[in-house]
Amino acid sequence: MSEKKFLTVPPEQTTMPAGIPYIVGNEAAERFSYYGMKAILMDFMMLSLLSAAGQPDVMGEEEATRWISNFNSAVYFFPIIGAILADWLFGKYRMILCVSLVYCAGHATLALMDFHTGIDQRTLLFWGLCLIAIGSGGIKPCVSAHVGDQFGRANSYLMPVVFGWFYFAINFGSTFSTMLTPALHESKRFGPSWAFGVPGVLMGIATLVFWLGRNKFVHVPPAGNKFFKETFSREGFIALANLAPLYLLIAPFWSLFDQTGSRWVGQAHDMDRRLFGFEPSAAQFQVVNPIMVMIFIPLFSYVIYPLMRKFFTVTPLRRIGIGLFLTVPSFLVATWIESRILANETPSIGWQILAYALLTAAEVMVSITSLEFSYTQAPKEMKSFVMGVYLLSISLGNQFTSLVNSQIENSIKAEQPILQGANYFWFFSMVMLAAAVIFAIWSPFYRGRTYIQSDDQPQPEPAAT
Repeated sequence: MSEKKFLTVPPEQTTMPAGIPYIVGNEAAERFSYYGMKAILMDFMMLSLLSAAGQPDVMGEEEATRWISNFNSAVYFFPIIGAILADWLFGKYRMILCVSLVYCAGHATLALMDFHTGIDQRTLLFWGLCLIAIGSGGIKPCVSAHVGDQFGRANSYLMPVVFGWFYFAINFGSTFSTMLTPALHESKRFGPSWAFGVPGVLMGIATLVFWLGRNKFVHVPPAGNKFFKETFSREGFIALANLAPLYLLIAPFWSLFDQTGSRWVGQAHDMDRRLFGFEPSAAQFQVVNPIMVMIFIPLFSYVIYPLMRKFFTVTPLRRIGIGLFLTVPSFLVATWIESRILANETPSIGWQILAYALLTAAEVMVSITSLEFSYTQAPKEMKSFVMGVYLLSISLGNQFTSLVNSQIENSIKAEQPILQGANYFWFFSMVMLAAAVIFAIWSPFYRGRTYIQSDDQPQPEPAAT
């Protein structure tokens, strides 16, 4: 597929790029598929998993958490490989389109759960998740960089708005899939194959929507061997060295955040989930996060950030720092919930709503800002690569969670259990607090350069806090 017939540089315009609706629409459908599948993983592993003989083969909480954390880690590790291939050989558009088919194959594998294939469900689960993780490797670092590629200097002021709506689309898709997929999973009529299959259909739709926008996009061509010269140049090393401490310090945030799909689901099983006349399942209650994100994005953009600007300059690193500190009380609430459960009480799910509110506010300040900031701080020929490095922070955070749960499993087998009950949540709260404090000390010393795709030279002003 030649990219010569496509625009390779953003046109000088002050309006919204024509390709943005296709990227946002694609992201909404793709996120429906991903979060729909992910919403049922904890319950599927702990409640529904069968052996090849059709006998229960369920996992304990620590083992299921470890599987999910390893999957999350793989999902955010493979992007560095996808980023290199995109920036070096294929370009972002072709990379996204091709690996979407691998992604669809992963969903198809998971959809075989109820079929008598002679393969036990753990094996199907492993290979399905592997294919999805590999597919994500091509998509994740490229799609956010592909958004930024659509902008020139004249309309770059719209970039924060679009990244906000890009994140809104993620959560719009996630909201519906988090409600629908657990219902399919728990239904006697449908079950796991439908629950895993429907997200696969949405992944196919996402791929189609993206292909339909091919003539609207700016296709920044791959850099070829110039990519390595740029990446391993003095400028490339400086950019990566500047960003490395940021990525290390936000890794604990992802360690805590991604446990909403594992430990928080397990905790919700033991809570009173009756709310406004409804009683959603523990898996469905994850929908609180994407709903809050859709509310918080405009709230922060049009109310909270303007209010903060009356008192101090609201720089990207300051937003991230505040978000890291906000993460701590969210897990302290989870700590309190667990202590009440262990005291044989049944706390109201309202307490988890409070924890979600704090964590979602932190997410808006950390995740959206980090996406935009990473793009602007990356030299032009290594945009996808830097996005891949950023995503490694999520992988690192989930590997930490997996390691902790592996140690807990080993301690239980040795009959010397560690980090049981509320101590588990307290431990992660303290890790997050330590990271936030170190970030607050480091961030005033950050100096970087801002790179926009249409500029010949990076902007010389430092991106300081």
